[in-house]
Amino acid sequence: MKTSEASRASGVSARSLRYYEDEGLIVPGRFTNGYRDYCTSTIDRVLVIRSLLESGLPVRLIKEALPRLTEGPGDVGTDVVCAEFFHEVRSYRDRLAARIADLSAQQAALDVYLREARTADA
Repeated sequence: MKTSEASRASGVSARSLRYYEDEGLIVPGRFTNGYRDYCTSTIDRVLVIRSLLESGLPVRLIKEALPRLTEGPGDVGTDVVCAEFFHEVRSYRDRLAARIADLSAQQAALDVYLREARTADA
C-alpha cells in the first residue's frame, strides 16, 4: 500500500512513517516509480513502534530492541537481548519515576509558596 494508505491503516502520519524509515525502524518496499510500498507486516511493526513510543521509550531503545523482539522464540540470543532490553526499560522507568518525584516536590513547594502568598495578601 502507498504511504497515504499506510498512514490511514496505522493511524500514524506520513511524516512519522518517513521518520521511522530514516531511523531504520521500518524498511518499506518500493514501487518501480520509487514510491514506498508498505506491506501488512510493516504496518504491524509500525503499530508496535507507536505503542512503544507512546509508552515513553526513546527511539534509541526501540531501535536496539525491535529487531530482536520480533524474532521467533527459538532464535539464538533472543532471550539475552530481551533481558537486556527489559533491564533498559526498567532503568528508563526508574529515571522517569525520579524525575516525577522531583517535579512533585517542586509542585508541592510552589503550592506552599502560593498558600503563604495568599495568606500574606489577606
